[in-house]
Amino acid sequence: MQEEQKRPRKEREKLMQQREMLAAALDLFSQKGYGNVSMQEIAEKAEFAIGTLYKFFRGKEDLYRALVLELADEFESGIESAFASSDDEVEQLRSYLKFKGDVFRTNIAMIRIYISEVLGACHDVLAGLDQEMRSRHEKTLRDLAEIFEKGMRRGRFRRVAEPYHLAVAMEGMTFAFLRILLDHPDDSVMDNPDVIMNIFFKGLLV
Repeated sequence: MQEEQKRPRKEREKLMQQREMLAAALDLFSQKGYGNVSMQEIAEKAEFAIGTLYKFFRGKEDLYRALVLELADEFESGIESAFASSDDEVEQLRSYLKFKGDVFRTNIAMIRIYISEVLGACHDVLAGLDQEMRSRHEKTLRDLAEIFEKGMRRGRFRRVAEPYHLAVAMEGMTFAFLRILLDHPDDSVMDNPDVIMNIFFKGLLV
């Protein structure tokens, strides 16, 4: 935010206008679905002329891409902070799960749209976007695998599987709980990262 304040006034005003447009689009997409919203509706919701909206975005697809990538950038930055929060591998994973639950709950409307439109029946709505998100997700898996590998080298974890496979398993378990949150926003399971940590590390056998 401090960096933004250093920008010229006109540039700050443009950023503010862009945010208002993105917020209006997100609200409409949440209510009606991506396919049922027009650029005209977004312009009216944001209280801008349609021509002004097109000065910022080439079309609805471009606007939608901006929404998804904005969330992806926030997610990547948060992951890096979570991994850097401690030198202990267990605490790094706990911080990661806590952050993921927080950002998912905060951005649940956008994530619901992304899952239903991009990963669902309209998966081809934005050419190339799905591939870019897959690439970002692969980086997260590699970073998680590195934490598991480091923990194994230091004797923190037993080598029960390849580090990358452990990363995939933790991500799969996390995503399953996050999907529950989509349908039950009041579910508090993702507020406590130890739920997944205990299942993952302690298991069921006595």
